[in-house]
Amino acid sequence: MIRVAIIGASGYTGAESIRIILRHSQAELTYLTALPEECGAVEELFPQFKGRCEMQIEPLDLDKLAGMADVALCCLPHKVSMGFVPKLLDAGLKVIDFSADYRIRDVAVYEKYYVKHTDKENLKHAAFGLPELFRDQIKGAGLVANPGCYPTGAALAIAPLLMNDLIETDPVIVNAVTGTSGAGNKPSDKLHFPNMNENLFPYGIGTHRHMPEIEQIACDIAGKNVTVLFQPHVGPFDRGILSTVYCIPKEKISEEQLDRLYRDFYAGEPFVQIRKDAPAIKDVAGTNYCHVFPTFVKGRIVSFSAIDNLVKGASGQAIQNMNIIFGIEETLGLK
Repeated sequence: MIRVAIIGASGYTGAESIRIILRHSQAELTYLTALPEECGAVEELFPQFKGRCEMQIEPLDLDKLAGMADVALCCLPHKVSMGFVPKLLDAGLKVIDFSADYRIRDVAVYEKYYVKHTDKENLKHAAFGLPELFRDQIKGAGLVANPGCYPTGAALAIAPLLMNDLIETDPVIVNAVTGTSGAGNKPSDKLHFPNMNENLFPYGIGTHRHMPEIEQIACDIAGKNVTVLFQPHVGPFDRGILSTVYCIPKEKISEEQLDRLYRDFYAGEPFVQIRKDAPAIKDVAGTNYCHVFPTFVKGRIVSFSAIDNLVKGASGQAIQNMNIIFGIEETLGLK
């Protein structure tokens, strides 16, 4: 049985991780931590767990943790996370980090979009945790950088095209809409219900932190430079991301060939489903699936993807990575 600690268990991804581990046949929760002011009984912080989880969320004690867990799901924000990850690794735990601190290999790029990096040594050894594309790197890894939600949806939408050199790489345009849970559980004026309800707006115009991450994945897949123009939006729903990716084809292929390309590329992947029509976020809500639909519009390839930002975009993908690290069935707890 894999013993799992959740660091930062009081947020949305912490709650989602608890939900998944509770139904996992080969993993058990052994330690839950948060800031002192966010601690307490799990069933009081998250009433959906009443009668299902009687654990306490408590302040982190590294000495106590070292003997209680095999892996830590680190559900902390950027900058905060890299202050804890080295200590967790030194305590002998495997770590799956939800922040951006170990995703972007180029320190200068990370520091341009985030903050000064303080753990460059562990950054060198972090595996990028998008299983469908980088599974071999994840197997047996000590530290996995769980991908961002937007990069997950965008990368899965275009990976077959980039891998087969079928599209122009300057630019690839990614347009995406997320639900409000993508902003975390801290209240804000923009996401206050009367302001958010029946509303939709872009944000991070030209500056969103996931843009360099999407470019890094795209470059890795294509084996050359890829320029990504990424524009996110937020809509009046709780969870989910719908991405639309616009690409210029290098050569003429048919709809049938495009469909076959995607089905062959993701054959055997348990969590990627190729659609014959456009996906919707309700189709994947609460699941670890990504639904993808590639098609042609006015001579352009347009690829749509839908994921749940809290599951395939965060906690579900982390547990998929955990399963791979420990060599157990990849779908455990997720189907």
